[in-house]
Amino acid sequence: MLPKCRVAEEVRIELIDAGDNARAVMASRSLAASVGFDESAQFLIATAVSELATNILRYAGSGEVTLRHIHLDGREGFEVTALDAGPGIGDLERAMCDHYSTGASLGLGLPSVKRIMNDFHIESRPKRGTLCVARKWR
Repeated sequence: MLPKCRVAEEVRIELIDAGDNARAVMASRSLAASVGFDESAQFLIATAVSELATNILRYAGSGEVTLRHIHLDGREGFEVTALDAGPGIGDLERAMCDHYSTGASLGLGLPSVKRIMNDFHIESRPKRGTLCVARKWR
């Protein structure tokens, strides 16, 4: 698990349908801007949030993302926590490899999130769901 941060601002978005994914993307860009990320970093952060939200909707059906403006050890950043109570990821190691997918996708989502963000943590339990936390530091 990642170390605990001080939270300056938090936005929670329940994910039920594709419109919620769009809300998560817009909220992530807005929060990233308020943290001080430039436009290209805002786009990358929003891409990571979209990937996580898409996975929740596609594989679990519903869940939530929580976006945070965080501080830790003199650093300032953005954190996304994605949580669902879906079927879980059967083979987490394979799921973190490019082009591996159990659905009809390119299999780039989770590996891309890990590449885009500075810190990444994921845990998943069969039939209990998945938790992913990713951070980008300014």
